[in-house]
Amino acid sequence: MTTSRKTALVVGVLFILTFITSIAGELSYGSVLSDPHYITSAGADTGVLVGAFFEMFLIITNIGCAVVLFPLLKRQNEALALGYVTARLVECTFILVGILSVLAVVTLRQHAGSADAGSLIVVGKSLIAIKAWTLLLGPGFVDGIGTGLILGWLMYRSGLVSRRMALFGVVGGPLLAASGIVVLLGVIPQQSALQGIATIPEVIWEGFLGLWLTFKGFNAVAVGAGETTDVRQAIVMAAVDA
Repeated sequence: MTTSRKTALVVGVLFILTFITSIAGELSYGSVLSDPHYITSAGADTGVLVGAFFEMFLIITNIGCAVVLFPLLKRQNEALALGYVTARLVECTFILVGILSVLAVVTLRQHAGSADAGSLIVVGKSLIAIKAWTLLLGPGFVDGIGTGLILGWLMYRSGLVSRRMALFGVVGGPLLAASGIVVLLGVIPQQSALQGIATIPEVIWEGFLGLWLTFKGFNAVAVGAGETTDVRQAIVMAAVDA
């Protein structure tokens, strides 16, 4: 197995894991995201803690995708490649804030004691509202710019994967980001049908990328062209230094 094939396999598996961990995290959280009385109810918080674990793993896979891809992407455009890594970091920061807000609900629920139930419910609603906003601004906006537009454009220009499918990122990324903006401005409600439709091209792009890289790998011709460009640049730099 060549180095480029190993890289493609790692990135493909990481992209697939981003789907698994994000969905598993959302499902594991359960009623804490929808029931305002969760913070005053009795029972175990195992599901919430498991959800937080999955989202922590999501952060690792998100950053892993960007870091492993960076050496290949910088051959096309180093500034944009760095922008993609930065976008992933910003997205993960929003995810982390969301995790902390949910864990804060668990802490208050476990140690509230004789605190006023009404006050706890208000605080709980506020924390879950923060979680909803982080979902909108991180995976719902920054991801559209980073994994959608920037990564899609780099993949399209480099030809490392199918250019036709890369267009789903180039188009779907801005569409996802735009849907986040109109929700932020109050034009449409969050998690509305219109927002869901706007998310579809980005989901197709990221799902395709994970499967393509896992089972097929990078376009060998594009990888070879990138390596040739690196060699030429090294020769030119050496000549200049001499």
